[in-house]
This record gives sequence, C-alpha cells and structure tokens, in this order.
Amino acid sequence: MVLLSAVRRAENCTKMEVNTIWLAILSAAFGGLWFFIREKFDELKRIDILLNKTREEIARDYTTSAEVQRITDHIDQRFNRLEEKIDQLIRGTSK
Repeated sequence: MVLLSAVRRAENCTKMEVNTIWLAILSAAFGGLWFFIREKFDELKRIDILLNKTREEIARDYTTSAEVQRITDHIDQRFNRLEEKIDQLIRGTSK
C-alpha cells in the first residue's frame, strides 16, 4: 500500500514536471512568435512612413500642367521676339 502510494506520487510528480516543461516550451515559442510578429509590424509601420514621405517629396517636385503651359508660352514669346529681331537684321543687311 505504501509502495503503491509512493508510485502514484512519483507519477503525479512526473506528470507535473512534464506539464511544467511543456508549458515552458509553449511559453517560449509563443513569446518568440510574438516578438517576431511585433518586429515585423514595427518595420511595416516604418516603411509605410517612409513611403508616405517619398510620395510627398515626389508630388512636391512635379509641376502642374498649367505651370508647364505658362512656361511654354513664355518661351514661345521669347523665340518669336528673337525671330523678329533676326528677320529685322536680315532685312537691314540685305538693303
């Protein structure tokens, strides 16, 4: 009877040790997984912020079509004035 009681206690201790070890392994695995996932989300957040800053910088560097049209018109006017002056020089030297 005493021997049977001692065997049962030993089995209970063994089951508790196995449960404790299994719990420790699962805790470490889930802790590592949680750390890995958190790091990936932090990196994703950082990349999202950098992407938004890049979009803002690119949009700032572009010109609108109205600005391009205004500049093109200004350049055309300058070329027209140059053509007129060249025509006047040619007419003046050919006389």
